Amino acid sequence: MRRSMLFLPGNTPNMLINGACLGADAVILDLEDAVAPAEKDAARILARNTIKYMDFRGCEVIVRINSIDTAFWRADIDEILPQKPDLILLPKTNRAQDVLEADAYITEVEERLGFERNTVRLMPLIETAMGVENAYSIASASGRVAALFLGAEDLTADLRCKRTKEGREIEYARTRLVTAARAANVDVYDTPFTDVNDDEGIRVDAALAKALGFTGKASISPRHVEVINEVFSPTEKEIDYAYEVMDAIRRAKAQGKGAVALYGKMIDAPIVARAEQTIAMAREMGLGREEQE
Repeated sequence: MRRSMLFLPGNTPNMLINGACLGADAVILDLEDAVAPAEKDAARILARNTIKYMDFRGCEVIVRINSIDTAFWRADIDEILPQKPDLILLPKTNRAQDVLEADAYITEVEERLGFERNTVRLMPLIETAMGVENAYSIASASGRVAALFLGAEDLTADLRCKRTKEGREIEYARTRLVTAARAANVDVYDTPFTDVNDDEGIRVDAALAKALGFTGKASISPRHVEVINEVFSPTEKEIDYAYEVMDAIRRAKAQGKGAVALYGKMIDAPIVARAEQTIAMAREMGLGREEQE
């Protein structure tokens, strides 16, 4: 389960050592935007040691390396991969070839280390107009790709428009990425809400992302993590309904019925699929229960 992903600058020891305590399902150790060129080497080593020696207590570890058009990204992988982070976040992914180039080098390093292929997965970060238009080919470029991630700050700069809280300027990009990710059968994550003091704004923005079909949402502030987790978690009412759906399906099969209705509404395959997803998430959260036979 990965509802929330929290960015942690790779050159800030006090934030890195507290990463597992901030409530996020995943932390992103950032070696790119948060780190000045002169500090790249130090941040890389700090991130490596953090993964090696810190107990993240079930919290996933993602590392945002530098983009493949820089001189830093291979050194990032060389330093980080031996520690087996869960994912590599690949910034400024514009086309499938970017994924293939990163995949090829990660495969080379995995072989050198004796790891199984795809031990470390990839999450392309889409933050340009070209990346949005190539979203499906990026998502389906390699079996190493686990998810897509929308980066709206760089995207709006590339689109030459203003980034707003309302997000009208990224509506197309959001729906395009969700559609591409689902078509490729990978997860998809929404861009951070950047006003760390707007508690209502983050709730509205997260609810919109969930309604559009995003798997979860990233954050640049620990303050937003609790709200994101809440929004992307099933409610008690949703969990109850999901179990009722599955119970109704079982009863109908036992009675030899082909058509099933619940509260006057026919239960079809999409409703069953959503119920199964809700129950799976509830179980991961420790909220599952025994289903009736």
